Amino acid sequence: MRKKVGLALGAGGAKGLSHIGILQVIKRENIPIDFIAGSSMGAIVGAAYAAGGDPDFMAKLACKLNQSHFVDVTIPKMGLLKGEKVLEIARLLTHNKDFDQLNIPLSVIATDIERMERVVFKEGNIASAIRASISIPGIFNPVRIDGKLLVDGAVKDRVPISVVKEMGADIVIGVDVNYYQQYEGDVVQVNNIYEVISQSINILESEISKFKLKEADILITPDMRKVAVLDFNKVEFCIEEGKRAAEEKLSGLLKAVGL
Repeated sequence: MRKKVGLALGAGGAKGLSHIGILQVIKRENIPIDFIAGSSMGAIVGAAYAAGGDPDFMAKLACKLNQSHFVDVTIPKMGLLKGEKVLEIARLLTHNKDFDQLNIPLSVIATDIERMERVVFKEGNIASAIRASISIPGIFNPVRIDGKLLVDGAVKDRVPISVVKEMGADIVIGVDVNYYQQYEGDVVQVNNIYEVISQSINILESEISKFKLKEADILITPDMRKVAVLDFNKVEFCIEEGKRAAEEKLSGLLKAVGL
């Protein structure tokens, strides 16, 4: 009996488009994925794949998107963006399915900002769970589901490795698109309010993530230092860098999963 393989896809806004390139390599090499967990953009890409989405089609679709497809400015109260456009994209990519209709078991991570707890969605409507998971504090309006006020899953669990293990994975592939930004000491260019908020969250969670990432059997780290949270005009770069990062770890990955 082969070992069960789980994929933990991390948060990172536009940087998370690199997940698509990683999935292209996984599909090409016929690497079986038995479980997926994702935070924020990792939840969007992971859900699309779990719903039967083809990574090559996902790449073509992503190249047609730009910032205007994600950004819907609102009068600031609890966030700068409504998040309704992201919700529509999530519905499109998942065919508005519920969790129990997916090809691959999926967990979507959000954070209950009032109770300061991680929330793991495994049932109900996928798009609604994704909308909660992408709610970067201060940027997207939070959403209330089942009495909980929910924001970005990255606040509590940027790369949900432990969740995939809890789902039953023997081997965990983790993908962290903020890895280089956190650990190599580069000067990160911060040019607008979105980047101020996003980088502040990255700094706050960096120490916690440092220890959690060690739990992955294979950690893939695309170099997204040149990509900001809303740089959706860099889709091709992100996807190609995802491919490169996956290729770099490919021999170890194939060995880990027994191929």
